[in-house]
Amino acid sequence: MAKKDSKNKTDAAQTSRRDFIKTGSSMLVAGGAIAGTLSIAQSAHAFGSDQIKIGLVGCGGRGTGAADQAMNTEGDTKLVAMGDVFEDRLQQSLRSLKSRHAKQIDVPEDRQFVGFDAYKKVIDSDCDLVILATSPGFRPLHFETAVNAGKHIFMEKPVGTDAPGIRRVLEANKIAKEKNLAVAVGLQRHHEKAYIETINRLKDGAIGDIIFCRAYWNSGGVWTRNRSASQTELEYQMRNWYYFNWLCGDHIVEQHIHNIDVINWLMDGPPETAEGQGGRQVRKGADNGEIYDHHMIEFTYPNGVKMLSSCRHIPGCWNSVSEHAHGSKGYADISGGKIYDAKGDLAWSYGQGGRGGHQEEHHDLFASLRKGERPNEGDYGAHSTMTAIFGRMATYSGGHSGKGGQVLKYQDALNSEIALADFDKLTSMDDEAPVKPNPEAAEKQREQSPYVVPMPGESITI
Repeated sequence: MAKKDSKNKTDAAQTSRRDFIKTGSSMLVAGGAIAGTLSIAQSAHAFGSDQIKIGLVGCGGRGTGAADQAMNTEGDTKLVAMGDVFEDRLQQSLRSLKSRHAKQIDVPEDRQFVGFDAYKKVIDSDCDLVILATSPGFRPLHFETAVNAGKHIFMEKPVGTDAPGIRRVLEANKIAKEKNLAVAVGLQRHHEKAYIETINRLKDGAIGDIIFCRAYWNSGGVWTRNRSASQTELEYQMRNWYYFNWLCGDHIVEQHIHNIDVINWLMDGPPETAEGQGGRQVRKGADNGEIYDHHMIEFTYPNGVKMLSSCRHIPGCWNSVSEHAHGSKGYADISGGKIYDAKGDLAWSYGQGGRGGHQEEHHDLFASLRKGERPNEGDYGAHSTMTAIFGRMATYSGGHSGKGGQVLKYQDALNSEIALADFDKLTSMDDEAPVKPNPEAAEKQREQSPYVVPMPGESITI
């Protein structure tokens, strides 16, 4: 009898522990007694050596990569559910992940979900943590749903494409904090030792007072996916998602967010104002949608520091993906992990290593979960995304806010009611696409693409 009682107690403890893992201690903390016991509950019911079950929403390249990196972490992890709007993407991802993690994949056909509601089914499965990696426009809806379901979350950047979406993320993140859920955001530079050490030294005064910053993502561009005769307009846009703002946010949001985020990190928050310019010099093909191929923005932070932000997708030009800070006593190549004195001589260098942030962010997240910690990166992820959206607003409008050509203000941008799509209402590829071709208007803009492109000085973005 003693052995049986012991086994029953062990089983009960394990069941209780699994329940805590699923809910992430979803109690709302109210009153000193509960608040006082929360830290005890966290340490007593950490994941430890327990298996962490993962659900993947969005099975493209980044989602597949994030799932791979999650299963590379120490401890017992298993992928138990996958979802995507496209069957072929899901199957390709599953094959790829099985080739690397065969023993950690348990995704039978009844946990392979396809369609616009696939995210709900993954979130409703018996997973402890969900990876959100669809095209960015869907992130606010998926994040809110995962939070309401009490799941721990890793979500890729950017976390939205318009201001209403960012406000939705911020509101959901308040609930995530109340429920004690872990929220990680794929701004991986925050997990790279070289960046951490460089930023810390700059904040400690290594180059004196910061007076000016620069950030770049200048490259030759990315893939295009040509239209096929069998596609509906909505399917075409979702397959070619990078070129439509409701899905991608433009490349300033989808890519340049990384560099903007680093300067926000250094400045301890987002900028206060922005003015900018941009357009389409070479990106005018039939499959180039509506996004720009270059943006240039001057951001001003509350302390008066200005940041020049440049991103460009034009082949054959100067390329750089980097961040820089200039101070009263020197200069820093933040991305290179190097600090120079006022004479231009190298004063400090991080040296080799300290990179690999895509993997390190998962090592950090899963290690924290196993220690009973619940990190939350939701707010800074949202504000860095909003800063990139803010920059897009500035370039699309040429600084025109509908108030006499004023320089744009961050708070006005964050409060904007302009929504690029109603993501909650999309249920089928036969639904009407949020952006519609307008060949006649596009032709007037001398565009080969059939979509109308925002015009600085004419477009109202707030």
